[in-house]
Amino acid sequence: MHSFDDFQAIVTADEPLAPHTWFRLGGPASFLARPRDVADVVGLIRRCRESDVPFRVLGGGSNVLVRDEGFAGLVIHLESPAFSDVTIDGGRVDAGAAVPLTALISQTARAGLAGLEVLTGIPGTVGGALRGNSGGRQGAIGTFVRRATVVDDSGEVLVREQEDLRFDYRSSDLDEPIILSARFELEQEDPEAVVRRMRRIWIIKKENQPYGHQSSGCIFKNPAPEISAGTLIERAGLKGQRIGGAEVSDRHANFIIAQPGAKAADVLALIDLIRQKVHQQFGHDLELQIKIW
Repeated sequence: MHSFDDFQAIVTADEPLAPHTWFRLGGPASFLARPRDVADVVGLIRRCRESDVPFRVLGGGSNVLVRDEGFAGLVIHLESPAFSDVTIDGGRVDAGAAVPLTALISQTARAGLAGLEVLTGIPGTVGGALRGNSGGRQGAIGTFVRRATVVDDSGEVLVREQEDLRFDYRSSDLDEPIILSARFELEQEDPEAVVRRMRRIWIIKKENQPYGHQSSGCIFKNPAPEISAGTLIERAGLKGQRIGGAEVSDRHANFIIAQPGAKAADVLALIDLIRQKVHQQFGHDLELQIKIW
C-alpha cells in the first residue's frame, strides 16, 4: 500500500477504529487521516486515486460497523473546525459536514427556525445525514437542503444546487466521495414553540430507543413507509435474541446492542439471523441502514 509520508502531519498508521464508532467494535485502519481543511481533503482523495488506495469517510461513527480485521486502506475522519461551522442568516443555515446533527437541531431551534426539529434523536453528523437522507415519521433532512458542497472522484470541489439533488427514502444521489457542507432553508417561528416540539420528540425517542448502550442507529431500513423493520423483527420473536456478545434490543428491535466482550463478527452473525428469520416468516428482505466496513 502506498505511503502517506508527505501527509504525516495529519495521517497515522494502524489507527484503532473502534473508539471512533458508536459500536466500539472492529479492528484498525491501515491509515487514518484528520484533514485540517479542504486542501488536505483534496490532496488525500487525489493520492488515493493515483495510488489505487481504497478509502472511507468517517463522521460521527453512528452508522458504521467495522469488521474485526479492520479496514485495509485510508479512513478520512472529518472532525476539524473547518468542517464544523454553523452560520445562520435569517432562514438560511450553512453547516459543515462534521457538525453533529444534535448540535444543528439545537442551534436552529433556539434561533426560532423550524423544520430540523423533526430529526431530534437521530444520531450522526450533517454529512452522514445528507448521504442517507436521515429522517423519521415527521420528515427527512433532504426536504430542507438547498445546496451541497462536495469533493468529486477527481478531487474537484463542486457545489450542487437544489435542482441537481435527489433525496429518496433513506438515500440520496450524493454519491461523491466527500460531502463538505450544506445549505438549508428553514421557516422562522417562535423559538419556544420549536424547542417544545424538539423536547417532545426527544422524550418519545428516549423512551423507545436503547440510548446509553453500545449500539448504532437503526440497523435496517423499513421495507416500506408503512412497514416497520423493528416491528417485523419483534413479530419474528427476536427481541432479546443473542449471538455471542451481540443482542437485539428489548426496547426497540431494530437496534443491536454490543454487550461486553462482543465482536463485530457477533453483530454480523445476528444481522444474518434477523434477515433469515424475517424473510422466512414475512417474505421481506431487510436492507441494511448501517455501513459495514
